[in-house]
Amino acid sequence: MSLNARLSKDAAALALGADAVAAELNNVAGLTRTGSRGMVWLEPLLEIETKSGWRAYGPMTAADVADVLKAAAGGTPHPLALGPVEDIPFFKKQTRLTFARCGAIDPDSLDAYVAAGGLKGLERAIAVGPAGILEAVTRSGLRGRGGAGFPAGIKWQGAAAVKAARKYIVCNADEGDSGTYADRMLMEGDPFLLIEGMIIAGIATGAEHGYIYIRSEYPHAIATMRRAVATAQENGLLGPKSMGSEYGFDIEVRSGAGSYVCGEETALLESLEGKRGLVRAKPPLPVHKGLFGAPTVINNVLTLAAVPTILESGAAFYANFGSGKSRGTMPIQLAGDVKFGGLFETGFGLTLGELVDDIGGGTRSGKPVRAVQVGGPLGAYFPRALFDTPFDYEAFTAKGGLIGHGGVVVFNDSVDMAAQARFAMEFCAEESCGKCTPCRIGSVRGQELIDRIRSVDNPAAEIALLRELCDVMKSGSLCALGGFVPYPVLSALDHFPRDFERR
Repeated sequence: MSLNARLSKDAAALALGADAVAAELNNVAGLTRTGSRGMVWLEPLLEIETKSGWRAYGPMTAADVADVLKAAAGGTPHPLALGPVEDIPFFKKQTRLTFARCGAIDPDSLDAYVAAGGLKGLERAIAVGPAGILEAVTRSGLRGRGGAGFPAGIKWQGAAAVKAARKYIVCNADEGDSGTYADRMLMEGDPFLLIEGMIIAGIATGAEHGYIYIRSEYPHAIATMRRAVATAQENGLLGPKSMGSEYGFDIEVRSGAGSYVCGEETALLESLEGKRGLVRAKPPLPVHKGLFGAPTVINNVLTLAAVPTILESGAAFYANFGSGKSRGTMPIQLAGDVKFGGLFETGFGLTLGELVDDIGGGTRSGKPVRAVQVGGPLGAYFPRALFDTPFDYEAFTAKGGLIGHGGVVVFNDSVDMAAQARFAMEFCAEESCGKCTPCRIGSVRGQELIDRIRSVDNPAAEIALLRELCDVMKSGSLCALGGFVPYPVLSALDHFPRDFERR
C-alpha cells in the first residue's frame, strides 16, 4: 500500500500496544516511528498521509489497522478518525516551542531533524560566540525548568567567569518526580534538540565535555540518546570542531542507579564520579567546583532543550511568552485521575483551574476533583479554592507551593490527605541519602507524629510538634529532599484538616 504513516515508539505508546499496531502496518510503504505527540489517552496514535493532508486515528489497536487504512485510502469516515493532529483541541491550544518536532519526525534521523529546522540555533550560537549566547539566554528570562527556577543565564555566566583548564555541562535527566515524563518524551522523540542545547551551553561557558545522566528506569530514552550521540559524533556535530567551527564539544550518556536523591545536583555529581549518591554541602557551588572538582553547569533536559529556540528566534521572541518573571513556555504534564492526560506546552500564566478543568477535562473517573499536587511528590496539595492560582513561579510560591518540573497530579474526592501527608514523610525516609539529620531522622519522626495525630481525640500538641518538625526540616536539611517535604505535609494539614481527625 502506498500510504505514508507515522506511529509513536515512545515508551507510553509502546506500553499501550504501539508495536502490535506497527506489526499490522508492515505492508505500508512509508512507516516512520516517531516520538509521542503527548496525548497519552489517544495512544497508540496513528497518523496517515492522505490526499487532503495528514490525518490522525486513535487510540488504535492491531485489529483496527485494516479498516483504518481502508478508510484513509478511500477518504471515508471512521470511528477512530480525529482529523489533523493540529485541530485536536488539546493540541491546538498549545504553544509548542520545545516540543515542536516531537511526534512529527524520526528521532533517530539527524537529516530529519535538520530538515525540520534543527541546528539553526547552534549556527547562530557559533556566529555570535560565548558573549552573545550569554546575553541572549539571560535576556530571554529562561529559568531552570525544575526546582527553584534559578535563572539559567546567571548560572551560565557564573561558570563562564571561572578560569579553569576544564569545565563540564551536565544534563540532569534523572526525572524522578511523580506525574512527570517531559524529559523522557523529549529524549525519545527529539534527542538532537538536547544535544544542540548542550553544545550551545558548552560554547557559552567554555566547556568541552558533557554528560547526560538518565534514570535507569528509562531504557528507551537511554538507547535513543546513545544512538543520537553516536550519530552526532559520526557527522561532526560532536567532536573537536562542532559543525566545522572553532568550538569542540563531546557528550557521554550515563545511566543512573535508581536513587531519587540523585536528582539533586550534587548527589548526581557524586554518582557520576562513581561514588554513592550523597548530597554535598554548598558552597562551593557546582559552577565553581563541580564534577571532578571542575566548574560545572547542571541543567535539566527542558532547560537545555529551550536554548536552541532562544538562539534561533531571539531572546525577545522567547521572553514574549509567559507572565511576570516566568518567561517562555512550560511543558506541563497532566497525570493522575484526569480525563485528558498528557503533555501540554504553553506559556506561563494559565490558572491551575484552566489546566485541570479545561485542558485536562476534569477527572477520568467522573468524581469531583479534591486536590491537585504540582511539583512532584514534594509539591504542595492545592484544593479547588486555589484553582485561580496562575501557573508561574512567583504565584505558586506566594500560595505555599512550587512548580518544580511541571508535573500536575489530579486526585478525586476519594483521596485521604492525611495518608498522602504520611506518604511524603515515608517517601523521604526511603529516599534520603542519610547525610543530614533533619531529613534522615525527621522523616521517620514525621510518620510517627501523623500516626499519633490520627489516633487521639485532641491532637493539638502533636499537630504543633509536626509543624515545628516541618520548620526544622525546611531550614536545616542539606538539600531539597528534606527541605521540600513540608510542602505536601503542611498543605494537607492546612487545607484538609478533617482528614487528620481520629480514625
